[in-house]
Amino acid sequence: MQKKQLIECVPNFSEGQDMNIITQITDEIEKIEGVKLLDVDPGKATNRTVVTFVGEPEPVINAAFLAIKKASEIIDMSKHSGEHPRMGATDVCPLVPIANISMEETVKWAHKLGEMAGRELDIPFYMYEYASTKPEWTNLATIRSGEYEALADKLTKPEWKPDYGPSRFNPQAGATAIGARDFLIAYNVNLNTTSTRRANSVAFDVREAGRVKRKGDPITGEIVKDENDNPVREPGACKSVKGIGWFIEEYGVAQISMNLTNINDTPLHIAFEEVCKSADKRGLRVTGSELVGLVPLKVMLDAGHYFLKKQQRSTGVAEEEVIKIAVKSFGLDELTPFDPQKKIIEYQLAADEPTPLIEMNLRDFANETASESPAPGGGSISAYVGSLGISLATMVANLSSHKRGWDDRWEEFSDWAARGQQIKDALLKMVDEDTNAFNAIISAFRLSKGTQEEKTARSKAIQAATKYAIEVPFRIMELSLASFEVTKAMAEMGNPNSVTDAGVGGLCARAAVHGAFMNVKINSADLKDKDYVAKVMKAASEMIEKADQFEAEIREIVDKRIDG
Repeated sequence: MQKKQLIECVPNFSEGQDMNIITQITDEIEKIEGVKLLDVDPGKATNRTVVTFVGEPEPVINAAFLAIKKASEIIDMSKHSGEHPRMGATDVCPLVPIANISMEETVKWAHKLGEMAGRELDIPFYMYEYASTKPEWTNLATIRSGEYEALADKLTKPEWKPDYGPSRFNPQAGATAIGARDFLIAYNVNLNTTSTRRANSVAFDVREAGRVKRKGDPITGEIVKDENDNPVREPGACKSVKGIGWFIEEYGVAQISMNLTNINDTPLHIAFEEVCKSADKRGLRVTGSELVGLVPLKVMLDAGHYFLKKQQRSTGVAEEEVIKIAVKSFGLDELTPFDPQKKIIEYQLAADEPTPLIEMNLRDFANETASESPAPGGGSISAYVGSLGISLATMVANLSSHKRGWDDRWEEFSDWAARGQQIKDALLKMVDEDTNAFNAIISAFRLSKGTQEEKTARSKAIQAATKYAIEVPFRIMELSLASFEVTKAMAEMGNPNSVTDAGVGGLCARAAVHGAFMNVKINSADLKDKDYVAKVMKAASEMIEKADQFEAEIREIVDKRIDG
């Protein structure tokens, strides 16, 4: 089955104060079927709203077109003022590849949007970033130079002929930049000052472009120039980071406003730390920060792990705890509440999915298992038992990393706990995956078998679903077997007060391997590819032997440590 292509659209509208106007624009977006509105983030001081929505490419550009059209009708740029640079009612409209789509394909969709909007609307459109048609227009700041106030003059010059739309000034709508870009994080860091100049000094220390080099005094000194009479710049600390300082009257503080254009070059937590360093050097203090729009889950997990390591705490804790540490470390809830379910893109995308088994409480899960429905069945229960086993071993690792007198070993046990968390999370996913595999078989059997062509298609679907129903419990076996390494290590050298927890973890892992093997065997009987079945059964049988051996070794270790 071909995977669904997803792109994200993050238009910025030059209105952040009148929610009636903002709602009219977002209503247009929500008219389009197949588009999910993820976030609406208005800023009063910037008088700008960042909207985030996602979907397959065609619905997304249709929704973007309607939003641009509506904004041009109800926002009057001749009356607009705000802290953020801007040139149009819809200032920018970038498309971002999210899943199963290349940047090259995303660029094509950006140009389809530009062509459609340029044909239908009386607005000049410039293409930027990966969609740019001129090297100098790759940089949005170049296109937006002079902002709205410079447009009337710029549009009279041949070099400023837009990519789409008319070469004439639209006083109400201004101009719009449409682009294709990598995931960008808009991020503001709060300072305990009201001085824009001091905030800018910090921004210049951090951003990649840095500051103009001067002789003597860094503010008033003579500008240093190169052999071509161009100003020499001193680069800042963070690659792929743009930044300025400003004062936000709404909050009564100055901020460093940053765009992180490549989080592989500079992760969010590194940008934050560099701001803290610069602020401290200048007698300032970071009091918190805010994310504008959404952020990928990995960014928050990387940050949480970074701050846990700084505290010399185990990183092998649950995802929810890691995110909580990141939120508190960044101070993301200083100005407004921060809800991970609304601000993390993966959580937003999962919000409309059916509630998975692993989201149930223990009683509901047990009741669902005991009900008349054949799913969840033995495979799901095996995965869950396996997850409980490795959870116990991970608990021992975390307790060991905090044991008094073992402070010099915290990192060693943290590594074991992190490994355990990975296995636990993978097994929890298998709880629902096994039920999905069962449902796939049922769906295949329900396919029509009227014509010969339908019979052939049905047979292929049944065989594909059956193979899937073998692969899932086989993977449960592999993961549960892998958990023994962590469990045995914790039985041998973990906190002695928790040695029996490691022992129970070993028993759970053995039960999970044996339970999943039963599903592998019963589903293999219906698969026609006997060479594949023979290969799988051989590997599965070897895992059974290893699981029995590991569990026996762990029980012996536990008994010896209990007996002293």
